[in-house]
Amino acid sequence: MSFGAFNHHRQPGPMSDINVTPMVDVMLVLLVIFILSAPMFTSAVKLDLPKAQAPAAPQQAESATVTLAIDGTGKVFWNNEPIEREALEARLVEAAKQDPQPELQLRADKDTRYEVVAQVMAAAQTNGLTKLGFVTDPKKIEKK
Repeated sequence: MSFGAFNHHRQPGPMSDINVTPMVDVMLVLLVIFILSAPMFTSAVKLDLPKAQAPAAPQQAESATVTLAIDGTGKVFWNNEPIEREALEARLVEAAKQDPQPELQLRADKDTRYEVVAQVMAAAQTNGLTKLGFVTDPKKIEKK
């Protein structure tokens, strides 16, 4: 065995060991970071969002808008006149053929089921209406 050979002219052999200590250190640090940050991604943050008031949209010609109102029971109104679902489809087709195409302003009661609103929106889209707006009541911003 020549472990302690005194021959200095001999070439050292290639080093076949890999030092994995720095890699293990980095992986442990990353593991700790992920363990500490994981709960932040899964929990919801409760926010009290600020209220804002946007300026009113400019008024267009009366013929360029159609008002669709939906009350709390799901009854649909076309320009403040009650309308049945079958007649609504026919009117949406007629409105889509107009040039320029009217804007559909959707007013829904806050107690209206989302299902009814989604059905009206889907009917408007399938019949070719592309301009849709939601109308809400503006609230005054309280200054503190």
